[in-house]
Amino acid sequence: MSALLVDSHCHLDFPEFQGREDELLDAMKANDVGWALIAGVTLERLPGVMALTERFSNIYAAVGVHPDTQEGEEPDQNRLIQLSDHPRIVAIGETGLDYFRLEGDLEWQRERFRTHIRAARRTGKPLIIHTREAAADTLRILEEEDAGEVGGVFHCFTETLAVAQSALRLGFHISFSGIVTFKNALQIKEVASIVPLERILVETDAPYLAPVPYRGKLNHPALVRHVAEEVAKLRGITAEDLARATTDNFFRLFGIAKRA
Repeated sequence: MSALLVDSHCHLDFPEFQGREDELLDAMKANDVGWALIAGVTLERLPGVMALTERFSNIYAAVGVHPDTQEGEEPDQNRLIQLSDHPRIVAIGETGLDYFRLEGDLEWQRERFRTHIRAARRTGKPLIIHTREAAADTLRILEEEDAGEVGGVFHCFTETLAVAQSALRLGFHISFSGIVTFKNALQIKEVASIVPLERILVETDAPYLAPVPYRGKLNHPALVRHVAEEVAKLRGITAEDLARATTDNFFRLFGIAKRA
């Protein structure tokens, strides 16, 4: 594969990777993965994320607080806007709704989601959306908050084709992770075969969800090539064409003019 790929969503700042950064970047290069984006999970982790973007010119970042996070700083719009004012931060997120892990009154989660959307609209930066067992509310809030003004991506997509089509109508991209390589992920494979090529991204969500044939092992950005190869196979195109398209989509969506 001569066209370079982008891992559009990973967590290289997590403890699993500490001290292994050079090794991971070398593996990316060896597997034709040219760039990666580290998604935000907490504000407390942001300094470590930014240190990686300053050390490696092909690493970008997003700022946000994951919907599962219940400890640490709760951001307001001004705080997110202030922190996003950096050339290496290209998105707001990851943000969204997750009704799988948490129970009870989750209105705080929905309000946090609205805060991120409003910050994204004020900065003009796209959103990185996490949604799990909350698709209807996720789409409703995105529409109510006019999130289509900035768009973004539904990362690690695991929903139905109907949800994908609704996200596309709102102006969002769809990103596929290693789950698309799993034998029984038939619904996701169907979506990956149908979503317009110009709206697809690929990712690892590392250190989670390693693709086949590494399922169950530690995931890392170099393995995004297996995701890309599976999506290409499902669509009946070459892996190189898939790489070229998803990389172009990444740079266009996140407004990155020059490739490091």
